Amino acid sequence: MPISEKQRKILAFPYTKYDALIADGAIRSGKTVFMMLSFVDDAMRRYNNQRFGICGKTVDSTVKNLIMPYISLTYAKDKYRIQWKRTDKILVVSDGRHENIFEVFGGKDESSFSLIQGRTLAGVLLDEVALQPRSFVEQACARCSVDGSKLWFNCNPASPQHWFYNEWVCQPEKHNAIRLHFLLEDNPSLSQRIIDRYKSMYTGVFYNRYILGEWCVAEGLVYDFGEDNIVDEVPENGEYYISIDYGTMNPFSAGLWCLVGGSAVRVKEFYYNGRKTGVQRTDEQYCDDIEALANGYNIKRVIVDPSAASFITALRNRKFSVVKANNDVFDGIRRTAEFLREGKIKIHRSCTDCIAEFGLYRWDEKASTDTVIKENDHAMDDVRYFVNTVLKNKQKKAYISIM
Repeated sequence: MPISEKQRKILAFPYTKYDALIADGAIRSGKTVFMMLSFVDDAMRRYNNQRFGICGKTVDSTVKNLIMPYISLTYAKDKYRIQWKRTDKILVVSDGRHENIFEVFGGKDESSFSLIQGRTLAGVLLDEVALQPRSFVEQACARCSVDGSKLWFNCNPASPQHWFYNEWVCQPEKHNAIRLHFLLEDNPSLSQRIIDRYKSMYTGVFYNRYILGEWCVAEGLVYDFGEDNIVDEVPENGEYYISIDYGTMNPFSAGLWCLVGGSAVRVKEFYYNGRKTGVQRTDEQYCDDIEALANGYNIKRVIVDPSAASFITALRNRKFSVVKANNDVFDGIRRTAEFLREGKIKIHRSCTDCIAEFGLYRWDEKASTDTVIKENDHAMDDVRYFVNTVLKNKQKKAYISIM
């Protein structure tokens, strides 16, 4: 396996005077696999019968991104005896002389710090650290009380107002840390064709962060949307879905989508602004509107704002198959921007309210975290619900089918 200079520095980190390693920068730049390799090797070289933490945004993402790739490596299988105890979320690694336990934790919200509280650790690896709450990260670091324990941080950039950027990335010397900044070119396993493909996938803030590896402010329009994203014809056959952002006094937005393969067209929409009309509609009236939107189409699923509990019940009473939307805002925006750029989302010209919002939907440049201005965002929310709940899964299946 070819190794870049920065990857070599990850492997060399345990032998340095530093207490912490920060590896940040572009996606697919070869940070994660080498962090995991070096983390486990260091633990097995220096410790016996100790416990270590491996942390990510969620337990599932950590298992997927770190544990499964690691235990499938020939290097790891040849060097160690490895037991993955899925129920306990524990990786037991032994080499005949030493045996250590690596426990997986998820830091998804402010309450997560209690999950790791009380542990005594000989080291911790925090993957996607910029996505984890400060309280969880600081608790994980505080658990490393075994002599000689080291801290390993890995992430893609976020806002320059992010606490981790200001506290750690900008002040590594304060923590006796070394920072390694990665670009796509630092991963020698990527061909130039693959690097060019990744560079073509992103625009705006996503390009600056995921390709250039910059900690930059999200500013301006959220989406690069134009005439190329608008169509005058609709597919004749496909799977039909409806996505809904529910509102009473705030606007109610629903889009009818035709999905063919891994691409989708928003063919019709219903948009009602109760604040503008001064007339609030009931759940039953909105159900009538959705039935009118669906008339003549075989609707496979209706994807709804997960907070609209009473409306979801009303739709199910009308025999619609309803799914609560995945409401991860930033991840949904990233995917929507990617699919727009790749031409996998098109908007029919008749969907005037949706098209208008694409031209008004903006980042909140004054916010300390990545936040959109909560105006002109109702069609944007229902588009995001469709992308993050339906289209992303279709993309995964399409990818698997060609493997």
